[in-house]
Amino acid sequence: MNKLKIFFWHCSGVNRTLLEKCPTDSTKYVGIGATIFFTGLFAALAGGYGLFTITANVWWSILFGLIWGMMIFNLDRYIVSSMRKQGKPLKEFALATPRIILALLISLVIAKPLEMKIFENEIKGELSVMEQELYARQEGQVQSRYAAQRKQITAEIEKLKGEILAKENRRNELRKIAQQEADGTGGTGKRNPGPIYKIKKADADRVEQELEQLRSASNALIQAKTNELAQLDATMGTDITALDQSKLDGPAARMEALDRLTSRSNAIYMANLFIILLFIAIETAPIFVKLISNKGPYDHLLQIEEHGFNVQRIEVMAEVNSKVKERAAKHAETEREYVNNRLDISLNNN
Repeated sequence: MNKLKIFFWHCSGVNRTLLEKCPTDSTKYVGIGATIFFTGLFAALAGGYGLFTITANVWWSILFGLIWGMMIFNLDRYIVSSMRKQGKPLKEFALATPRIILALLISLVIAKPLEMKIFENEIKGELSVMEQELYARQEGQVQSRYAAQRKQITAEIEKLKGEILAKENRRNELRKIAQQEADGTGGTGKRNPGPIYKIKKADADRVEQELEQLRSASNALIQAKTNELAQLDATMGTDITALDQSKLDGPAARMEALDRLTSRSNAIYMANLFIILLFIAIETAPIFVKLISNKGPYDHLLQIEEHGFNVQRIEVMAEVNSKVKERAAKHAETEREYVNNRLDISLNNN
């Protein structure tokens, strides 16, 4: 138990020699150290899982997780250990604001991979939907490349068929007129076929010949256009078959899937929000504990220790400055003596 307490003291970044003189502050720094340790542990898990989603390599993920966790651990340890209690809450909070912002950023970075792990099953389902949507977009893009050409060929086929249909309607109309002339129900109204009937029958026969010629020419064109359309559809089908139905499983895709889930489901949104808030609370807890706690014996001893160092530093600097001034004075005196000697020599020579 004593070793565990010392370990958490080390995690909090305190001076063990000074803290052992302040047993009343022992529990506070054990709690701060434990919070920093578990924050580093969560960071290691998050970093390892984050890399595993990219490389799927267990050993590299473990190595990266350990490095990332130690980096976050040391950063938190430095943030907390560098804060000083001065008995001025507002000033302390102002000084701690950059550290709090940094802690918030760290907590968000730590939380994201663990959020994706917690909602892994839901994310997998959403990734399948995203894969289908991506494939549908790719298929639509392929179809759009051939759409104009297909539309043109189809329009040409319909035009040729329309010309044949129009000619058939004209033939049928002329046949009907000739028949009505023959049975007396139209035209001159005479029942027996006469010259007028023959003329109308000739018109119908002429259009019939034109229709046969048009059919012969147009059907060949229609068949060619139909074959061209079938070939175009086959090429489009080949391009669609060749599409790579990508497997979305990277961190960016998972974050997008989680974002889509939270935007659609209030339950997932609230759960995700609480997870983020939990990690923010864990990451900022050591800082706020240090801020809200009273200035204890350890803080006084630390202040005395640092003040003693500052006094010693000032004394050493004052001593160095004194020696420098003394050397400068001696040098100036030497310069004056040299100048005076040179003047005396000059005067004697004159």
